Amino acid sequence: MSSQPYPALTPAIATGVQDVLRRYWGYESLLPMQAEAIACALASRDSLTVLPTGGGKSLCYQIPPMMDSRLDVVVSPLIALMKDQVDGLREAGYPAAALHSGMNAAERDAVQAALLARTVSLLFVSPERLVMDDFIGALKRLEVGRFAIDEAHCISQWGHDFRPEYRQLSALRQHFPAASIHAYTATATPRVRDDIVQQLCLRDPAILVGRFDRPNLIYRILPKQDMRQQTADAIGRHPGEAAIVYCLSRKDTESLAAWLKTRGVRAAHYHAGMETDERHRTQDAFAEEKLDVVVATVAFGMGIDRSNVRCVVHASLPKTIEHYQQETGRAGRDGLEAECILFYSAGDVMRWKAIMEKPREGQEEQAAGGEADAARAVQIELLRRIQRFCTTARCRHRALSEYFGQEYARANC
Repeated sequence: MSSQPYPALTPAIATGVQDVLRRYWGYESLLPMQAEAIACALASRDSLTVLPTGGGKSLCYQIPPMMDSRLDVVVSPLIALMKDQVDGLREAGYPAAALHSGMNAAERDAVQAALLARTVSLLFVSPERLVMDDFIGALKRLEVGRFAIDEAHCISQWGHDFRPEYRQLSALRQHFPAASIHAYTATATPRVRDDIVQQLCLRDPAILVGRFDRPNLIYRILPKQDMRQQTADAIGRHPGEAAIVYCLSRKDTESLAAWLKTRGVRAAHYHAGMETDERHRTQDAFAEEKLDVVVATVAFGMGIDRSNVRCVVHASLPKTIEHYQQETGRAGRDGLEAECILFYSAGDVMRWKAIMEKPREGQEEQAAGGEADAARAVQIELLRRIQRFCTTARCRHRALSEYFGQEYARANC
């Protein structure tokens, strides 16, 4: 980790950042750690920024290219997330684009033409596309200034969502020695942070870590008994207000949402198996406050910018503490009190183990050197940790802070 002082925004640059912030997003001020992360990008200083959910990490890589008119590339693992971000940016007049497998030939040609015309400032791509030889050659001709690795924990085998294709991003340093690399994630333990730095070959990186504790959140973990009624009771404590309910399976989301609707709740389900247009309709309805409750798998929430979620319910056990932290972090982003309830059952632990031990499609190609077995062992260990978190009687705020390597200063919560 770096011993060098972090770069800082000069008054003139800070004024320019403020102008960009106001022009495209309508905000008047930055959140903690955003200024430092932006300063690192503008100074071409490699960095790792860990900002918990709601901390605004996307602005850290969206603002810099508008300050120095360079092309920056963002690596993102999900097509849906890429599309949502690009659509939102372009609607605000920001020159962003994406290249991914969900586009047709005409759409890809239009983006490539815009890149050649230098009318794109921020390009979103998947890790698989970024390491293709022909694509690397094209980017070299475009003189990329910076790379932003979003969801950077995916590169670490010790992370909660390891993706082998992220490992290939270590080649960026070799192919683009003049470009700076900036890693962003919402959840990373100290061990995962060290691994991100090593895997991405970051040079003397600035390590920026926000506070993980959310004092306005009330954490409750209760035995799962009658999950439907327990969920309805939790939502009923916040009538007419926004709530997100997380389930383990797609089938669970559909049945629970349908049951809640019979009880007069404005609810809808959401999962990755839905048609794209249907997912967007649900997401937009929730963002526009036409829905009160979304019952979802982990597919829901990334990129959601609704600040007044008053309740997050885990109707099933999340598979890691990282997922729990990220998903509960979608509550109370306006700073007001919000309730986070998890209904715990040992049966959910067994369901997760069965899922983790089942070979994934294409795993034969991923299993070289026992990598798949090692990754599975890590996932089982992370599952054990959240099981201990749920069954140990101690302050949840303290437990979460210490898990992510931070002291919890209060005597109790």
